[in-house]
Amino acid sequence: MSEELKNMNTSLNSFDGAENDPQYLLVVKNLKKYFPIKSSFFKKTIGNVKAVDGISFKIKRGTTMGLVGESGCGKSTVGKTILRLQDKTDGEVYFNGTEIFSLSKQELRKTRPDIQIIFQDPYSSLSPRLPIAEIIGEGVREHGIVPKEEHDEYISRIMKACGLQEYHKDRYPHEFSGGQRQRICIARALALNPDFILCDEPVSALDVSIQAQIINLLRDLQKEFGITYLFISHDLSVVEHISDTVGVMYLGSMVEYAPTEKVFAKPMHPYTQALISAIPVPDPDYKMDRVVLEGSIPSPANPPSGCKFHTRCSKCMEVCKYFNPDFVELEEDHFCACHLYNSPERQAELEAAIPQDK
Repeated sequence: MSEELKNMNTSLNSFDGAENDPQYLLVVKNLKKYFPIKSSFFKKTIGNVKAVDGISFKIKRGTTMGLVGESGCGKSTVGKTILRLQDKTDGEVYFNGTEIFSLSKQELRKTRPDIQIIFQDPYSSLSPRLPIAEIIGEGVREHGIVPKEEHDEYISRIMKACGLQEYHKDRYPHEFSGGQRQRICIARALALNPDFILCDEPVSALDVSIQAQIINLLRDLQKEFGITYLFISHDLSVVEHISDTVGVMYLGSMVEYAPTEKVFAKPMHPYTQALISAIPVPDPDYKMDRVVLEGSIPSPANPPSGCKFHTRCSKCMEVCKYFNPDFVELEEDHFCACHLYNSPERQAELEAAIPQDK
């Protein structure tokens, strides 16, 4: 089998030069993050967990991209790698036209205020030993965001913008509810005046009514401050509400990427179709046309050959078992990685390359 055919994965001409286009704040090209598997005795690397396996996307300034998929598909690893909280294995990440991993420690420290994160758990992400004013103001003081004499007033303004009161300053995290704690986490990120905030499942630990409040808060802050979000979630109804574009991940790979309205109105990949069919509908008389996936998600340490989704796909063809599908732009700004959309020439080429001694 041709190695070129076997490994061919991307056709991303629209991503070429995107890092130099000022309308895009974040551009990710072919990002990979592998975690080595060590043998128990000699600590020799015997394999890799391919947590992120060559994904590409771009986010316009002042917009929100939703990143969805099953638990364990690599969503949070993508976020942490983009923020350089962990090293990449391969690929490029451009922020404001600059490759993040090319920055020195001093340059990265200057960039840190511009790229912030809101963690999933509002309980463990706040220090129990610090009052709220100190939690929010620690980074402000460290990076010199405002002069010392304006520090207290600045923290008060940030807290007010996030729905927190002046008298909350001297209280500790254990005195707040889950929704209030997440507001504190948002205020801590907002205080550094960032251009980009990674929201790592920020509402998954909250009640539904509180989720709506936090989502509306994030949208209001985006309008007021022009912030760009990468919103990681497994709740597609939330993603549909807040996102401008959506990327769908499966087992470390991006299988579909498009504007939100296109993904929900016309999902192309069978995996996306299955996810959208599982969204609950608040109507007891509505008959859901549910697409049920069989089996469980394979191990990223030993993914299936060919298309990673073929072991669970009801539309699986023979070529799916041997060749990784190209991630191509099927219509304007709508990318998908599925052999169902191969051109007749490409399909014939792949079928001719299938081993006959299978």
